[in-house]
Amino acid sequence: MTHAVRRAPRCDAERNHTRIIEFARDLFAHRPDTTLRSVAREAGVGQGTMYRHFPTLDHLLLAVYEEEIEELAAAAAALLEWHEPAKALRLWLERLAWYGELDTSAARAVAAATRADIGGPAYTAMSRALDALLDACRAEHRLRPGVSSHEVLLLMSYAWSGGRRCASSGALDVLDIVMDGLGTGGAGATCAAPAPAVVAPAPLSGA
Repeated sequence: MTHAVRRAPRCDAERNHTRIIEFARDLFAHRPDTTLRSVAREAGVGQGTMYRHFPTLDHLLLAVYEEEIEELAAAAAALLEWHEPAKALRLWLERLAWYGELDTSAARAVAAATRADIGGPAYTAMSRALDALLDACRAEHRLRPGVSSHEVLLLMSYAWSGGRRCASSGALDVLDIVMDGLGTGGAGATCAAPAPAVVAPAPLSGA
């Protein structure tokens, strides 16, 4: 009696997951308005398979830009090494805004990473990075009581949703207001590159 050889479901799922991300990265780089349906078609997977792996376009963007978001989160610790806490916080928030408006696909990925409802591990990384900055400010009595990373990320998502570049005076004015609201004081920070050990972020890959 012969037995049919069954494919390992887990291997198939991992292969499909990787394939979807690879095709999505290329599509996002050339067509920022890419949809889940178009990614599924190019990757050769069914709609059901696509939605099992990535329920929404935001979930897919988070997977495609995972490394870039991790680098953004990691910048918080480096900034704290080279600046006093309030300045480090300001520079990280400027960097968050700068990443968020580079291009459509990258902007949406960064925005998704700041949302607790869909961000997952990316949101956790962003929250922990911001918590380190807020804790450093709190230790120097430069932060108003009760401020949480969740509230700041939510506030920042509104601050840069208009698509204004950090170099614009309008965006800097918004950050001044945010910093004043946090109790750190907003004047004096600019969009200049941080100290040499913290180079200006490279543009996110893709579009």
